Amino acid sequence: MDYHTLTGKELKQIRTLGQLKAAGYQAKSIKEELRDNLIAKIKARENVFEGIWGYEDTVIPDIERAILSRHNINLLGLRGQAKTRIARMMTLLLDEYVPVVYGSELNDDPLAPLTSYARNLIEERGDDTPITWWHRNERYTEKLATPDVSVADLIGDVDPIKAATMKLSYNDERVIHYGLVPRSHRSIFVINELPDLQARIQVALFNILQEGDIQIRGFKLRLPLDIQFVFTANPEDYTNRGSIVTPLKDRIESQIITHYPKSIEIGKKITAQEANLKGKPVENIHVPELMKDLIEQIAIEARASEYVDEKSGVSARLTISAYENMISAAERRLYMNVENKTVVRIADLIGVIPAITGKVELVYEGEQEGAGLVAYNLIGKAIRSQFVNYFPSPEEKKKSKEGNPYVIPLAWFGEGNVLDILASQSDKEYKQALMEVPGLENVVTQLVKNLPEREKEFFMEFALHGLAEYSQLSKRMLDTGLQFKDLFSSMFDMGPGEEDDFDEDDL
Repeated sequence: MDYHTLTGKELKQIRTLGQLKAAGYQAKSIKEELRDNLIAKIKARENVFEGIWGYEDTVIPDIERAILSRHNINLLGLRGQAKTRIARMMTLLLDEYVPVVYGSELNDDPLAPLTSYARNLIEERGDDTPITWWHRNERYTEKLATPDVSVADLIGDVDPIKAATMKLSYNDERVIHYGLVPRSHRSIFVINELPDLQARIQVALFNILQEGDIQIRGFKLRLPLDIQFVFTANPEDYTNRGSIVTPLKDRIESQIITHYPKSIEIGKKITAQEANLKGKPVENIHVPELMKDLIEQIAIEARASEYVDEKSGVSARLTISAYENMISAAERRLYMNVENKTVVRIADLIGVIPAITGKVELVYEGEQEGAGLVAYNLIGKAIRSQFVNYFPSPEEKKKSKEGNPYVIPLAWFGEGNVLDILASQSDKEYKQALMEVPGLENVVTQLVKNLPEREKEFFMEFALHGLAEYSQLSKRMLDTGLQFKDLFSSMFDMGPGEEDDFDEDDL
């Protein structure tokens, strides 16, 4: 019988230590287990970290090298960079089931018992020692580092109630109540936001990482704990809320730096994968690729904005929440107008503002501007950045000898005409409103290559937003939507203290 060829169902039929030995089981540390299974997956060309996009040539090879080196790992990066998700996916590199001594508090390996309970049981019953099986999904422990975490939580403490109930002396090892770390023997143990852990608590991890022994209230226990440690940390934490003490950093063999998506295409993959659209009529809501690009561009603009704290970062959760809100804006309009199908609109991005304001940490100047205004301006910058991918720059065309393609629509607004795009407009009303602007349809059909018919109105609205971002038109928020008008007339119409572009009370 070859132990390694047995299925999970066959393994669970093994109930005693004698049967386990007969099957050919050999004790193996968790780091060897991770290493062996990773080698097998690399040889088979299997992707261990399925769904982790953008790290194929950077972070994932670093993690694989660390596992092959049997290293503890610190994932260092800004928020929303899949650090915890990567740690959780490492369980896929564990064996499906491993044997443990039945009833052992620390999940002792039958061939390498750790606790006095397991050693005594094996000495007493020998090959008849009962065993049970532990699934890999249970071999993962995660702890968020908070200021209230104590040494007792992580390492353990003497339990006086246990001593009294069992009538044990305080000299007896059995009075110890073990903490999370010993209970994670033969498991992956993750501490999130390590710098938030108090320095004296970090010190308690020294010996566990290096020598494998622990001390609890005077007990000198030699417990060679078998744990794969994974830590996560934000670089800003080193100088903000706390820091990782130097001796602990020295004991974490591999520090791997994560990063944000390096392209819009990668960002779109992540957003599409993570957005929660369950129950939404997504088959009835068409989302042009440009809108998906705009959602990702908002995050790119936020990461480069002078108003957003770059050290804090802009999580990938911003684009995920923004995409969900954008779909919900179109969904709401479907229900209000009792329509079967719709196409998302640029105006739907106004509904994305609440998803942005809670995801960006502003510097002092940003706080002075206001979170709503900063979010509104980020949307505008995203439109401006994407506009030139589809249309010629209005600033350049204004000076071009070939003629300005925007002259007819701009002239219409120059005559005092105003266009309102309302959030609740039906598709028919939306189309009628855009068709009132002469020359706008021609601009789109002539300049946008391979324009799908159902996206025509979307690009017509996009053209107006782009012209507004290039200061060719005025755009301001209404209680129920957006209004476009001539730039110069809007300046004269502006009352004392009135904001032309945005009013946070409109949100």
